[in-house]
Amino acid sequence: MKTVDWQDNSTKLIRKIVIVNFLILAVISCFWVIGIFVLILYSIGLFFLLRKYWREMHEKYRVLLNGINRIAEGDLDAEIEEDLGIFEPFREQINKIRAGFKKAVDEEVKSQSMKTELITNVSHDLKTPLTAIITYVNLLKDENATEEEKKSYIQVLEQKSMRLKVLIEDLFEVSKANSRNVTLNLIDLDIVSLMKQVRLELDDKISTSQVEFKWNLPEEPVVLKLDSDKTYRIFENLLVNIVKYGMPGSRAYIDIEKNEKQVKVSMKNISAVELSDNGIDMTERFVRGDKSRNTEGSGLGLAIAKSFAEVQKGKLEVEIEADLFKVLITWPVN
Repeated sequence: MKTVDWQDNSTKLIRKIVIVNFLILAVISCFWVIGIFVLILYSIGLFFLLRKYWREMHEKYRVLLNGINRIAEGDLDAEIEEDLGIFEPFREQINKIRAGFKKAVDEEVKSQSMKTELITNVSHDLKTPLTAIITYVNLLKDENATEEEKKSYIQVLEQKSMRLKVLIEDLFEVSKANSRNVTLNLIDLDIVSLMKQVRLELDDKISTSQVEFKWNLPEEPVVLKLDSDKTYRIFENLLVNIVKYGMPGSRAYIDIEKNEKQVKVSMKNISAVELSDNGIDMTERFVRGDKSRNTEGSGLGLAIAKSFAEVQKGKLEVEIEADLFKVLITWPVN
C-alpha cells in the first residue's frame, strides 16, 4: 500500500472536501424525511457543480492538447495564451520544449547552409588548381615550347600541386578532428616555450608582414597536458592568419595568462578588410579574411585551430568588434 503525504497541498484540499461533505451529509441525515429531500437537492447540486468543474477542466485540457499538437506538427512559433487552470504549470515547460525545438531546428538549418557553402567553396578551391594543372600539362605537351618556357610551366605546376596538397590535408584534418578521430600524444607541455618556438619559426613572415607584434608572455613556464603537434598547429594557424589579414601599420597583441582555474591565450589584431561575419561562423565554415579568395591557404585555419583546441578539452572563441579581430583560447588547469 502506498503511503499518503498528508502535507501535500492536493491531499490537504481533498481531505477538507471529504470532511466538509461528511459534515453536510451528517447534518442532513438528522432531519429524516426532510433530510432525504435536502439530500436529493444536495446531490443534484453537487452533480452539476462537479460537471461544471469537469467541463472546465476538459476545456483547459483541450487547449493544452491543441497547443502541443501545433508544436508537434511543426509550428514552433505557437504559444498557448489561454488560461490553463489546473494545467497552468505545464505552460512554462511546454514553452521551454518549444524554444528548445526551435533552437535545434534553427541550428540544423544553419548547419545545412554552412555545409552547402563549404561544398561550394571547396569545389571552387579544388577546381582552381586542378584547372591550372591541366592547362600547364597541355602546354608542356607543346613540342614548340622552349626549355625556358617548360621550366616556368613546371614551376607553376609545382605551386598548384602544393596548393592542392595543402587544401586536401586541411580538409582531412578538419574531418578527423570533428569526428574526434584524432590520436593525441599528451605530454607536460610548456605553452610559453611552444609559442616562442612558433614565433621563431615564423619570424620571416612576421618581420615582413608590416604588423607590429606585441608579445605579453609570462617569464615562468605554463605547463598543461597537451599534444605538442596539435597545439603547435593551433598557434601557427592563428599567427599566420594575423600575418595574412592584419592591417599593415597596425599592432597585434599576443597574451598568455594563467589563474587558478584556467589558462588563457588571446590574440588580437586589426583586420585589413571589413569583417562582416560573426565569430561563430568564422570557426565553423570555409572562411577567409579575403572574400575574393585570392590569398593562399585553405580557408580552414580557424576551423582546424578550434577543432584541435576542443579535442584537447579546450575552448576557442572568436570575437569581432568592427575591425578588431580577437581569438581567445582557454584550457582548464590540470
